This record gives sequence, C-alpha cells and structure tokens, in this order.
Amino acid sequence: MSTDPSLPSVSLSNSSLKKKRTRSIFSSLFCCLRSYDAEPPATPNNSSSPLPPPVEENGAPPKPPEKYLLPEVNINDYGKKCVVIDLDETLVHSSFKPISNADFIVPVEIDGTVHQVYVLKRPHVDEFLQKMGELFECVLFTASLAKPLMHGEQLDDSTYADPVADLLDQWGVFRARLFRESCVFHRGNYVKDLSRLGRELRNVIIVDNSPASYIFHPENAVPVQSWFDDMNDTELLDLLPFFEGLSKEEDVYGVLQNLRGR
Repeated sequence: MSTDPSLPSVSLSNSSLKKKRTRSIFSSLFCCLRSYDAEPPATPNNSSSPLPPPVEENGAPPKPPEKYLLPEVNINDYGKKCVVIDLDETLVHSSFKPISNADFIVPVEIDGTVHQVYVLKRPHVDEFLQKMGELFECVLFTASLAKPLMHGEQLDDSTYADPVADLLDQWGVFRARLFRESCVFHRGNYVKDLSRLGRELRNVIIVDNSPASYIFHPENAVPVQSWFDDMNDTELLDLLPFFEGLSKEEDVYGVLQNLRGR
C-alpha cells in the first residue's frame, strides 16, 4: 500500500501556542494519582540496592535479569536525572485508520502485507523533547500491549515504535529505547519497573499517561493526560518550567511529594 504523496513524511514545525487552559497545571499533573485496580507489590526502601526480581502475574518470582536495562551513563549525561518518557498518547497518537492531518506515516509489514500507521504528534512535542534532552538523560519506554490489526493479526511494539521514534526524535534526545519485553507483567498490566533501569530511584522520573505503567513507583511519576487529537493541547509546553526546576533538585521525591499534597 503506498503512502499519500500529499502527506509529508515528517513535520518539523511546532503547533502555534494556543490559549492556555484555565485549570491549574498541577491539577492535571496529579489527577491520575489515585487508587487503581492493580496494586503494587511490597517493595524495599527506594535506594540504590541489588536489583529485585520482577513479579509475574502468577506470583512466582522469575530469575532476576543478568544486567540492568540501561547501559552505563553517557559522559554527556553525568549529573543529570533520568526521565523515562512514554510514547503513545503521551507524545503521539497513532492509528491504522487514516488521519488527514497526520505528521507522518509508518509502513509496517505484517505477514507479507504492508499496513500504514498514521501518526499525529502532540502539540509542542518538538520543543518539549529538545528541552528535556538538555535537562535530563531521556529514555523512551513504551509498554502498550500488542496492537491488534485486521483479521486478528498482531503488531509488535518495537516494529512500530522504533520507526516512529526515528521520525519523532530528530535530535537524538533518547539515549535508549525500551519496549514491552523490558516490562514486568503484573496482574494483567505491563509495568515499567524503574528499579530495573540501573539508576538511583531518587534521580528517576517517569512521564506517562497510564498509571498502571508506573504502579510500582507512583512516587516517581509525573502523570499526563492521554492525548488523541486536541490540537489546542498545551500540556507538554506547560510542563517545561516544572521540569526545569526539578532538574536542579537534589532528588525528585521531595518535589513530587509536595505537589501531590497540594
């Protein structure tokens, strides 16, 4: 299936700054910090400690991994905190149904058939990524389930997310990319276990629209609202001053706990 020639493969322009929402940024920031069906397992104190075994849905602890998920810190990132950033509905929205104003199209071959994935960028995502790359060691971590296609076919995340990240991150912001196989399957959810990254938890932040993804470490989370197609959305832009301040803090827990208490 060919791509519509009238549609650019990559859009480099940011959306115009829209009128800011009247609600407080922090009310949306922490709107997702509440109880959910999934409960986190009992975990030791958040400190740099040996890697704990992940918890599987049947409760049996599998063998711990032989190494952490992330490589050694790049010399350019020494002294920076690590920010784990989600992809779908946090930075972009993707669909197998045509999107007239899609920023780019990703062809994915499944069983010999090419399917088109239409990708729409969240407003201000370019500015957000560039600034976050200056402030933090950034890691892309997508944990969504295999995406169903027509006739019951399945699409693996890495098959889809890698080319999307290639088009989205033109500045090399993401130092690493982690996919579903790096998650822990716990009570029906794919959880991003931050203790397996190989970074001190007091210096780790996760930005995600799905609370189930960070159920093990809600105290490290900066929740964002799920985004689909609202081109007036300014959440990523609104968050930048907050992250600039957070990057200068000794650890993330005090700031995030204080904000959760407001």
